[in-house]
Amino acid sequence: MKYLGLLIAVLILSCSDGRVGGRKVLIAKIDSLEKELKNMYKPGFGEMMSGIQRHHTKLWFSGINKNWKLVGFEIHEINELLEDLGKYQSSRKETRLLHMISPYIDSIKATIESKDVNDFKQKYTRLTNMCNDCHIKTKYEFIKVTLEFDSYTCKTTI
Repeated sequence: MKYLGLLIAVLILSCSDGRVGGRKVLIAKIDSLEKELKNMYKPGFGEMMSGIQRHHTKLWFSGINKNWKLVGFEIHEINELLEDLGKYQSSRKETRLLHMISPYIDSIKATIESKDVNDFKQKYTRLTNMCNDCHIKTKYEFIKVTLEFDSYTCKTTI
């Protein structure tokens, strides 16, 4: 975005036929577009974290039911949201700590190949604990993901 104005200015200068009026019109359009860009919707940090929570819960159900394709899909969705956080919320200090979660997500990916439900449960619990550790480090310790599961269900509480 930093270079958008510069790029447009270069285009104006290179495409202009020298008429001052034409430049003024183009500059007005650029100003209008820049204003629109500033006012475009940008998803909030909490909104994206809620999406991660949803996929985190669905990840449990897919793993416990040995739906390994769905495990892969849910991991992909979590990764996508983490990337979006980096893209849309890059200035937040919390975003800078998101890399902490990658090894735990990668370890769950390994259960897709092994198809070991018990291993999945352990790695899922470690992933959840890492989420809580991150919440503590970013001063959001009041957001705690707790797990209560029997053999078929998982209750995630925030």
